[in-house]
Amino acid sequence: MSEKSKFSGCRATGIGSMPGGDAREAAKTVTGSFADGEGLPHLPELPARGPGADMIGRTVGLLVDMYGHVEPSGWRISDRPGRDTRRARSWLGEDLDALEEFTQGYEGPLKVQAVGPWTLAAALERRGGEAALGDPGACRDLAGSLTEGLRNHLADVRRRVPGAQVVLQLDEPSLTGVLRGQIRTASGYRTYRAVDRQLVEGTLRDVLAANGDGATVVHTCAPDVPFALLRRAGADGISFDFSLLTEREEEAIGEAVEGGTQLFLGVVPGTDPASDALSDPGGSVMGVRTLWRRLGLNPGTLAESSVITPSCGLAGASPAYARAALAHCARAARSLADNPE
Repeated sequence: MSEKSKFSGCRATGIGSMPGGDAREAAKTVTGSFADGEGLPHLPELPARGPGADMIGRTVGLLVDMYGHVEPSGWRISDRPGRDTRRARSWLGEDLDALEEFTQGYEGPLKVQAVGPWTLAAALERRGGEAALGDPGACRDLAGSLTEGLRNHLADVRRRVPGAQVVLQLDEPSLTGVLRGQIRTASGYRTYRAVDRQLVEGTLRDVLAANGDGATVVHTCAPDVPFALLRRAGADGISFDFSLLTEREEEAIGEAVEGGTQLFLGVVPGTDPASDALSDPGGSVMGVRTLWRRLGLNPGTLAESSVITPSCGLAGASPAYARAALAHCARAARSLADNPE
């Protein structure tokens, strides 16, 4: 299977999070927005429900033989599963039940999201209050637990939606900070040492391998996306906020496209904009067309190499805007396919 074929027909998707706390409504919105066979439906995340539904807590609930609880400073490793871990697992089960209901008979790609090992290590505290990131052994154990937990989670999704080709997305907004030594310690007065790039790459490769031959994506809404590292780690797709791209990243973009990496382009605002940003689907992807021309890439590859998304999750949007934004992503992707130049 070629890298491009793993995303065959996928032209638009969401990042993961949605507003509100109604799992059935979120699943209905996500599956309905991409019902034309060209979108990529995904398992919604609803962080507004509180601790355990947030991105870190949700992923803590996936871990095998590791547990977490909520402190005022954030999530901390526990010796045994407590109320917070049980709540995280319960909400995930509720979300999966809702997705299963609205994907009866579905055949095609289906995306699930989890926090990646390095953002998780930067956010999850050890018992003393410092992040797991400061302890190489803790990072290693955390990545191993996450990998096993993801295997179980992906198997569950495949049982519930047997016609799905499951796509695994790892959310890594802290990755650049980890690589540059910019993650602050508990005191805030210093930062953790930068992690060796080969170790970062190897750990990501191991965790992405939890999806076997299935497609994988790494998402970050932070600036300075390490495109080359993510490609070497085996990510089939890279998801990012298009507005944060700079000229120094353009060469890496061109190499990614020519190497068959799928680009998940965040071009639609993730929160309700002051002006009507959803009035012109073609205008939303104008910058993408311009970039393709500047890089000298074949316009014919534009639609097959890209997936249109919001710039980040939609948790901070109004429910009405979230629905409109996903529908707009699908229309913008169609505009790109119909008129690549």
